[in-house]
Amino acid sequence: MPAPNFALDVKSAPEELRAGLAEIVAERGARFKAGKSALTLTFARLDGATKGELSAKVEGNAIEVRYARPVDAFRALGRLLGHDSKPLSFHEKAQFEMLGLMIDVSRNGVVRPDVLKPLIRRFALMGFNTLLLYAEDTYEVPGEPFFGYLRGRYTQAELQDLDAHAGQFGIEMFPCIQALAHLEQILQWPAYFALRDTDNVLLADHEPTYALLEKMIAAACAPFRSKRIHIGMDEAIGIGMGQYRTRFGEKDLFGILNRHLGKVREICHKHGLKPMIWSDMYFRLGSKNHDYYDKEWAITPEAVAGIPKDVQLVYWDYYHLERSFYEEWIERHRKLGSEPLMAGGVWTWNHFWASLPWSIASTDAGLSACKNKGLKEVFATLWGDDGMECDLFSALPGLQNFAEHGYAEEVDQARLRANFRGTCEADFDDWVSASAIDAPPIIKDPAQSQSNLSKLLLWQDPALSIVDPQLGETRVNEHYAALAQSLDAAAKQGAAAKRLKFPAQIARCLALKAGLRAQLCDALQKHHRERLRILIDEELNPLRKEVEKLWTIHREMWLTTYKPFGWEVVEQRYGGLMLRLETLADRLEAYLDEELDTVPELIEPLVQALPVEPAQLPNLNHSRLKTPSFIK
Repeated sequence: MPAPNFALDVKSAPEELRAGLAEIVAERGARFKAGKSALTLTFARLDGATKGELSAKVEGNAIEVRYARPVDAFRALGRLLGHDSKPLSFHEKAQFEMLGLMIDVSRNGVVRPDVLKPLIRRFALMGFNTLLLYAEDTYEVPGEPFFGYLRGRYTQAELQDLDAHAGQFGIEMFPCIQALAHLEQILQWPAYFALRDTDNVLLADHEPTYALLEKMIAAACAPFRSKRIHIGMDEAIGIGMGQYRTRFGEKDLFGILNRHLGKVREICHKHGLKPMIWSDMYFRLGSKNHDYYDKEWAITPEAVAGIPKDVQLVYWDYYHLERSFYEEWIERHRKLGSEPLMAGGVWTWNHFWASLPWSIASTDAGLSACKNKGLKEVFATLWGDDGMECDLFSALPGLQNFAEHGYAEEVDQARLRANFRGTCEADFDDWVSASAIDAPPIIKDPAQSQSNLSKLLLWQDPALSIVDPQLGETRVNEHYAALAQSLDAAAKQGAAAKRLKFPAQIARCLALKAGLRAQLCDALQKHHRERLRILIDEELNPLRKEVEKLWTIHREMWLTTYKPFGWEVVEQRYGGLMLRLETLADRLEAYLDEELDTVPELIEPLVQALPVEPAQLPNLNHSRLKTPSFIK
C-alpha cells in the first residue's frame, strides 16, 4: 500500500506555521497532493500548554495536529510522513526544554547555506528546537580579515538568513564560538602573535585580548535574534604556561580561568547575552592527569566560589556507555553551583561515515541519565577533525535516535525507523549498515567500538602499512567486498540513498587494499614472479582505478555539501595516496624487469606498535597513517 498523501491548506494553518509548512510542502510535493484518498490535515494550538507537547487525532480521513510550540507541530508532521499506511492517533510530550544540535563548521567543512536549509527542515521534522554552528574563526568579524581567511567563513548576511529560515520552524539559533582556546586558526597569523599564550590559547589578563574578544562576540551574535551564546573555553591545555608565564609569572590556573571567564562574561552582559561554556577545564585542572573524567578529581571551595553562577556549564560526553557514569558526572557538575546542560554526540569525527552503532549506544546511556536526573537542556554535537572527510548527512540516523529520546522516556525501535523514513526519506537500517566500513567481523560488537578502520586502511601508506599488524592474520577483504555490493543495492532505493555510494566505494577500495602489502611481501620473499604479476594486474592496478573513482565521488559529495574551501586538505591526501600507489606499481615493475633486486620497503618486517583493547582497533588520523615518521 502506498504511503498516504495529505491535503493541507497552508493559508488556513496558524500564522506561525505557514512559512515553514510552505517550505516542506514545496520540498515534499508528492506527499501533499489533494485527491479522494488524501487525508485532510489541519493544525491548532494546544489550549493552556506551556511546554513541548503534541498530538494527532485521526477521525475518518481527517487529521488534526495540536501542538504547544511550533517545533512540536513539525515533529508531528515528521511522524505522519513516516507512516506507510493510514496513521493512527498519537500523543507525545517533550522530555527536554532544549533539544538541540551543534554542527562543527570550523575543521575544514563549512556547510553550504543552501545545504543547511534542507537540513534545518529535517531537524524540525525530528523535533529539534535549537541549532548551533560551532565556528572557531569561520564567521565574519568586521575589521579582522584573518577570521576565516581562505577558509570559507560565513558572512553575517548568510547567518542572518539561516537564522530567519530556522525561525520559520521554531528553531532557535545562536552562536557557538571560542573565547580562550582552539584558536590556532587565527593565532597562526603574525597579526595576533601578541595575543597568544600558546599556539592555540589566548593570552588571559591582557587588555588587548578582551578588545578582540568584544569584537568577536559582537560580530558572532549580530546575525541572530537569540540572546544566548556559547563561548567555548574548553581544552585550554597549557593556559598560563606560555607567554602568560613570561609576562606575569606563575599563577594559580583556576584563578586565571575564573578571571578570564569573568571578563568575558562582562562583555556578554554588556551586549545583553547569556553565555555558556564547555565545563571540562574545571575538571581537568582538578585532575592530576588533566583528565575530564577523572574519578579522583578534586576542586577547592575557592575555585568553585569563583565560577560565575549565571554562566551555564555544558557537560560534554560521548565516550561512555553506562548510564551510571553520566548520572555521576551530572551530579558533579551540580556541585559547581549551577544546573548544567548535557552535550552528547554523533560520531562524525575521525570517520568517513558516522559511527552510528557507538553513537546510538552512547546517546541511549547519556540521555536516559539526563531524563533520570531531570536535566532540562541537551544537544547533540557533530564534530569535525583534521579534515572533515565524513559525509555530514551520515549523522542523520544518530540525530533521529537523539530526537526520539527528546519525546519519549524510551525509544521505540519501530517508531524510530518510521520517523526516519518520514524526516529523511531514507531507510534507517541501510544507513546504519554503512557504518560497517569501520566494523569488520574482528570487531565483535560495533556498539562497543570507536574504531575508524576504514580511514586506517585507506590512508595508511600502501608500502609502509603500520596498521596491518593490528589485524594479525584476520582477512577483512571478503567483508568489504560484500559490504560494497549491499550498499550499491541500497544506494538505488531513492534520491537520499544515493549518498550510500560514497561508503560503498570506500568498501570497494578496501576489499582490494586491505592486506595487499602482506601478499606483495610474501611473493617478493619467495621470489614468486608469476604471483607478483597477478597481484599487480588483478589487485594493485584495479585498486588504483577504484581509488581514483573514490576521489571523484568524494569530491562531488564535498562540493555539493560544503563550501570549496578545505577540500584542498582532503584532496592532497588522495593525491598522495594515488602517487604512492603509482610509485609502488613502478617499483614492482622494475623488480619484474630485473632492474631491482628487491623492494626493501615491502619486505621490511612490521611490528605491532599500537596498543589496543581486546576486540578493539585504534582510532587514528591521517598524519599518523601517511608515514611511520613523526611528520605532521
